[in-house]
Amino acid sequence: MIIMKSLFILFFTITTNFFSQVFSEKDLEIFNSKIQFAQERNLKKLPFNKIISEIGKSFISTPYEAHTLEISDEEELVINFRQLDCTTFLETTFALSLCVKNEKTSFEDFQYFLKQIRYREGLIKDYPSRLHYFSDWIYDNQRKQLIKDVTKELGGEQVKFNVNFMSKNPHLYKHLKNNPDFISMIKKQEKEISNRTYFYIPSDKIFTVENKIQDGDFIALTTNQKGLDIGHVGFAVKGDDNKTYFLHAPQVGSYVQITTDTLSDYVKKSKKHTGIIVLRLN
Repeated sequence: MIIMKSLFILFFTITTNFFSQVFSEKDLEIFNSKIQFAQERNLKKLPFNKIISEIGKSFISTPYEAHTLEISDEEELVINFRQLDCTTFLETTFALSLCVKNEKTSFEDFQYFLKQIRYREGLIKDYPSRLHYFSDWIYDNQRKQLIKDVTKELGGEQVKFNVNFMSKNPHLYKHLKNNPDFISMIKKQEKEISNRTYFYIPSDKIFTVENKIQDGDFIALTTNQKGLDIGHVGFAVKGDDNKTYFLHAPQVGSYVQITTDTLSDYVKKSKKHTGIIVLRLN
């Protein structure tokens, strides 16, 4: 065991894939409290989408923190329950919900599910093996049959993403700045993403399908920011008024919360958000 400040790193070998995992004692404590929370409420008996919703809401008030995965020079499975950004909030909630539904309650089970979700084909190799662009995350997790993109079924329109932000701005990414050889690998991934066709529901049409969006659906907000595909992610949650709201980790200085606006109104208020992609547990 190697000690680094308050973090401890454990090394495991899973099949032929060697990787290190980073978490603190507090993270392990919070994980155990989430499992206890699920057991006390017998969440495993609920439909999968309801488990997602309840686990997600249990993170309300958790502080937002950016770049929590960029801890060291090597690619590691970073687990941080104490601070979340929008993507790590979604992935952590998803992995926990898989644990609950499958009655897998060990920390090792959680690590396995998180690795499957976060990395291309569930394998940690190096920095480019992480699913950086969320449209690529959608593609890969559909191939693994963990989720289903239901946007087209809801009346979504075709869209293609011209992604190149990472390769054009390597100075913004620690691993690309320190490992220039990775840039060509990222470029190849960007080309593959840009050649795919996706579906999205434009901002001004979300209100027409809100009643078809389920509690616990994954919501990805498409963006008009040059070189990017998805600008933000979170979960749909149903309010007491049966309207659809957005559960997310919004921005630096904030915390996990449910919007006071409906999902439709929230998306329309931002000029950079062009619509949504709706994903559902498979």
